[in-house]
This record gives sequence, structure tokens and C-alpha cells, in this order.
Amino acid sequence: MNVADRIQSLRKGKGISQEELADKIGVSRQAVSKWESEQSLPDIEKIILLSDYFDVTTDYLLKGIEPAPESLVEKPDARIFSAVGSALNFIGLIAAVFIWIEKQLSISVAIGLIIMAMGCMIFATGQFTGENKKQAAVLFYMINVWFLSLIPISCIFNCVQGIVGRHWWTFSPIPQLGNSLVTYAFGWFVYLGFCILTDIIICVKREKRRWIS
Repeated sequence: MNVADRIQSLRKGKGISQEELADKIGVSRQAVSKWESEQSLPDIEKIILLSDYFDVTTDYLLKGIEPAPESLVEKPDARIFSAVGSALNFIGLIAAVFIWIEKQLSISVAIGLIIMAMGCMIFATGQFTGENKKQAAVLFYMINVWFLSLIPISCIFNCVQGIVGRHWWTFSPIPQLGNSLVTYAFGWFVYLGFCILTDIIICVKREKRRWIS
């Protein structure tokens, strides 16, 4: 099948006449007739217009080369990226807590967040390039809300507790005991409540999608 045959086949597949195709492309009916009878070839501008109109590639029109179906192109599983990203986030949290316990240095927060940023980037890569994106996203969010939220919540809690209680405070990856055990327990309560509520919302949304589909 040559260029003329492909144009004619595509036109007939759409169920339109030569005159109708000519109107769509902005040429005369005679021009379309010459293309299909191999008397002339469309110029590159018309090839592009034809490819857009018929929703095919220019390579197909000129050479008959069809793009490989997406289903045949192997894509990585996004769930693998989600698992690796989750592992890195967990390592970042553990590293931050360990450094804080051993050294009592606020840099532990920065180290933990840097490692977690790498984990989130790996997860995002899977969302752009992989398959099973929705399952991977649900898995990632449900697990990582526990890893990713502890450091920010702890830093905010320690800051507010220090200012309100008028005592020394510092950024740390876990809540610090201030002047009150009740306040300290409240900090952990906020963290646990936030994570549990987030997981419940994710589960409810997932069930709604299943019900709708």
C-alpha cells in the first residue's frame, strides 16, 4: 500500500467524499483526486494536516509505519516505585530520630527531610512513568502519612509549646517533653489522630470509587 492507497483508505474509512476531504484540508477536489490516483503527492504541510485530521502519524501516511500499541510497550510497575519510596521515607525518619537521640542536634531534621524528599521523588517518578498508578498512590499515601507527617508535626508542636510555655525549645523529629505531661501527650495525640483520619479518608474515597465503577 502506497501513500495514495493510504489516503484513499483513510478517507473511505471516515465515510467522506473527496470533496469533503478537500474542504477539511483546504485544497481542491482535483488535488485530492490526484493524490489518490498517484498523479501527485501532498506537500509536507498537507501531510501534517492529513495526519491530524485522520488521527494518524505522518510516518504512517508516508511510509505505512504504525506506532506500537501502548499496551505492547512495557512500563515499570508504579507500585515498585511506591515501595522503594516508602522504604526511603522510613529510613529518613529512623535516621532523623536516631541522630536526635544520639546527638541532640536539630540537623537531624534536615537529614531526615532530605532522605524523605528522595523517597517522594522516586514515588513521583513511578506516577509519571509506571502502570498501576492508582494502586501505587493509595499504598504510598496510606503508609507514608505516618512517616512524612511526624517531623513537621513535631517541629510545629515543639515551637508552639516552647513559645506558650516560655521555655527553651528546638526543632526535633519527635515531640519533646516540656512543662506538662498532658501537653506532651496531646502532641502525640495530634500526630496519631491526623494519621488515622487521613487513612480513613483514603479508604472511604477508594470504596466510593469502587462503588461508582
